[in-house]
Amino acid sequence: MTSIDWAKVRADFPILAQQVNGKPLLYLDNAASSQKPRAVISALVNYYERDNANVHRGLHELSSRATDAFEGARAKVARYLGAESAEEIIFTRGTTEGINLVAATWGAANLKAGDVILLTEMEHHSNLVPWQILAEKTGAKLCFVPVADDGALAFEPALLDGVKLFAFVHVSNSLGTINPAADLCRAARAVGAVTLVDGAQSAGHMPVNVREIGCDFYAFSGHKICAPTGIGALYGRRELLEKMPPWHGGGEMIVSVTYERATYKQPPHKFEAGTPNIAGAVGLGAAIDYIEGIGRQNIFDHDAGLTARAVQHLAEIPGVRVLGPAKRGALAAFHAEWAHPHDLTTFANEHGLALRGGHHCTQPLMRKLKMPGTTRASFYFYNTADEVDRMAEILRAAHRFFA
Repeated sequence: MTSIDWAKVRADFPILAQQVNGKPLLYLDNAASSQKPRAVISALVNYYERDNANVHRGLHELSSRATDAFEGARAKVARYLGAESAEEIIFTRGTTEGINLVAATWGAANLKAGDVILLTEMEHHSNLVPWQILAEKTGAKLCFVPVADDGALAFEPALLDGVKLFAFVHVSNSLGTINPAADLCRAARAVGAVTLVDGAQSAGHMPVNVREIGCDFYAFSGHKICAPTGIGALYGRRELLEKMPPWHGGGEMIVSVTYERATYKQPPHKFEAGTPNIAGAVGLGAAIDYIEGIGRQNIFDHDAGLTARAVQHLAEIPGVRVLGPAKRGALAAFHAEWAHPHDLTTFANEHGLALRGGHHCTQPLMRKLKMPGTTRASFYFYNTADEVDRMAEILRAAHRFFA
């Protein structure tokens, strides 16, 4: 691992210097949303103070600057994901909107009664509910790859029989499972199935190259990679995007409009009706610059060390069961038999510790596991080993309090 001054990196995040309930903030809810470095905050301030204008439509200086910044951010996302061109990147509000866009456009145009949509049992509601809605409209059938006892997918190629679309999470937000995305996409491609990867928990934590993965679509959210909320991106293979109908109608996405009909621009603008989240895209571009300055492999290695340390601590607390496989993403979700997740996270908050408790938008998975929910600690590169140790101390105190 390249030598990184992690203390200097942490100092870039002003929000982490505060106290909560008289204790230093210990923010371990990064799978829900990451914090923002000064570089991203400054990029937003600079945009609003200097360049704020609508994009693409104006010939004046501010509009030109805003357009350059907006399209520059698109090019950064394309490079970040390893796409062939910026035209394969559609700006969205986040992972959820990206998946809904694919369901409402490619799905509605290509799926019919009897077709199979394959998902997994560990999907976030954002990669489940849109396909349920589509199945109800088209008569397509939902099938699921089972989750084994160790938290890994029990995938067999036979599960792809008759499948037209295989949509799956890259890194589970409930189990931490890192799914073998390239292998799964290769198997799907062999039977002619289109693939969509939910990259919400992978885009900011590990190297990602969509061409190496071999997926047809990949969606992620900016707010989980140090960018603002309300911005994200969907990668789609150019040949698929060109055939897909538009999703929303309005300004910006048209070539010509009469009272009777309209003709549409080429991707990605065909899918970006109306005034976009320009500042959000600028912030996303700044976040990508910041993360690439650290290096995603460095981030992955750092996160892995913190996660392993946390799992070891948790295993030493009586009545605690950690979910998921040994090889995992940057989170540790666990069940404490002596406290409900909401009670435990409330106790933690009194000590300045931010955890997440509940079903994590994976209700069907929780039912399969026969649990009301879990408590989740999730890590990012600005967290420290000392913070993991402090978390363990607080959870041991919780055990003494509740047990």
